[in-house]
Formats: sequence, C-alpha cells, structure tokens
Amino acid sequence: PPSHNLEMKHLPGADPELVLLSYRYEELERIPLSDMTREEINQLVQELGFYRKETPDAPVPEEFQFAPARPLPTLPPYQTPTADGKTPPERDEGEHPDL
Repeated sequence: PPSHNLEMKHLPGADPELVLLSYRYEELERIPLSDMTREEINQLVQELGFYRKETPDAPVPEEFQFAPARPLPTLPPYQTPTADGKTPPERDEGEHPDL
C-alpha cells in the first residue's frame, strides 16, 4: 500500500536514497538505501512515521497530513544590538544584568 507524503523517483544510474524534506520542501536528510533490503526499507519508512494508506485514494487523518516532516530547529533567542551595533555578550543564567 502507498504511504502518504512518500514519492518514489527512479533516477537511472543513481544510488537509491531516501531524501527527507520539510513541509517547506527543504532537504533535511539523505539516507542511503543501497545496502538495505525491501523489508528494511519498509521498516525504516514506518519508523520515520510515514502514514500507510489502505488504498491509494484513502483519506489521511489530519494528524498525519504533514507527517513525517520534522519540526524546524529552534533558534537561539534574538538579541537586540546595542547602540554601537554590537550584540551584547551572553550572560550566565544566575548573573544579574547590572553586574
């Protein structure tokens, strides 16, 4: 049965690999498949959280619509530059800002 958000493209002469994309189609990871059996690839797809549909036109539950896209990495908090245009140095959590 087909999996939701999983598309196979055969590229003659290329080594097979699974390319994971974010919901914005940004590449997240490439996983080589050359040394894996069909059963191992099916297990990998299941472990990654792809939703397996009963039939090609079966509806996909809402919680799986963007699956298995991983959340975007969290960025450090933005620090406002000082008057001279430089970013203030980071402080220890217990350090008082006036010290």
